[in-house]
Amino acid sequence: MQPRRLVNKQLGELLIERNILSQEQLAKALMLQKEKGGLIGEILVELGFVREEEIAQTLTAQYGFPYLPLANYEIDQEIIGIIPSRVAKQYLIIPVDKIGTNLTLAMSNPLNLQAIEDVELLSGCSIQTFVSTSSDIKKAIEKYYKDK
Repeated sequence: MQPRRLVNKQLGELLIERNILSQEQLAKALMLQKEKGGLIGEILVELGFVREEEIAQTLTAQYGFPYLPLANYEIDQEIIGIIPSRVAKQYLIIPVDKIGTNLTLAMSNPLNLQAIEDVELLSGCSIQTFVSTSSDIKKAIEKYYKDK
């Protein structure tokens, strides 16, 4: 098991610290999240408060997660089969590569420790995390899980 980074700050706080988001915008997004559910990053993008790239860059800068644009990346169908489509859609993740017992995941929210733990249990692998935008991951899920 790789040691977990201590994650004390939420995405919203990080965006505020970097002057990408205001406290008022975050409060509005959190209210909307309470009403409708969903991922805070996606809600912030839908509201037009931040761009997906700003979220990915913030996570990369703060925690050192490498950024992986998925558009030109080809993923082996065997790797895709490791994670069921409902899990990929639920957590907005896509398996990218596997070497030995290390599984590489692209996630829009690498701070979601629940998702990482679930995938570790499901796959029996240690998880290596990369950051991708929500829309990149959704496109990849549509592309690779279209028959499932």
